Amino acid sequence: MAPGLSTAPPSRALSAVLRALAADTSRERIAIGDLLAALGDRAIGALLFVFAFPNVLPTPPGTSTVLGAPLIFLAAQLMFGWRPWLPAVVAKRSMAQADFAGLVKRIAPWLERAERLLRPRWSGLARRPMEHVVGAICLLLAIILVLPIPLGNVLPALALCGLALGVLERDGLWVLAGLGTAVAAVAVVWGVVFALVKTALFLLPQIFQ
Repeated sequence: MAPGLSTAPPSRALSAVLRALAADTSRERIAIGDLLAALGDRAIGALLFVFAFPNVLPTPPGTSTVLGAPLIFLAAQLMFGWRPWLPAVVAKRSMAQADFAGLVKRIAPWLERAERLLRPRWSGLARRPMEHVVGAICLLLAIILVLPIPLGNVLPALALCGLALGVLERDGLWVLAGLGTAVAAVAVVWGVVFALVKTALFLLPQIFQ
């Protein structure tokens, strides 16, 4: 575990963990591995949210591709029921402490509002074996995020956030909301891909006439 970081107790809110890391000015950079260590056994659900939420906000082009790799690894682990782990090439990715603090400043208010609504209920939807199904859906959404598909960011990211928080807090209602958003996201992305393919098939014969 990195110096100055401690494993978060299960009852500690995710927003509090993120704010504590953001306030740790003794470190020049915060790595993904540092987040993994700080969040402990709750890391999969928590990090799914952390990496998905920036895609809901206006971000520079290519952000979804950078954040997508950890999402794919984490979603696969949730699907198979593995302990949270990331390969070194992903875990060593880092950002300046000031940049991380700025990101947390944007995320934390939204997360704190969500945390006031989250509570354990219908927990069967947020536990195994349903958790494996949620992981598979998160994996599909993470792959969609990585692909350069128009309108392929916001809805999949929102669905991932809902599913991640539902699993994290054992709130089946949020899992259901996330599943509903996931269906809408896949439908929108499929419609966009279908329209692009249809347009390409229409234009190609004219180009090569």
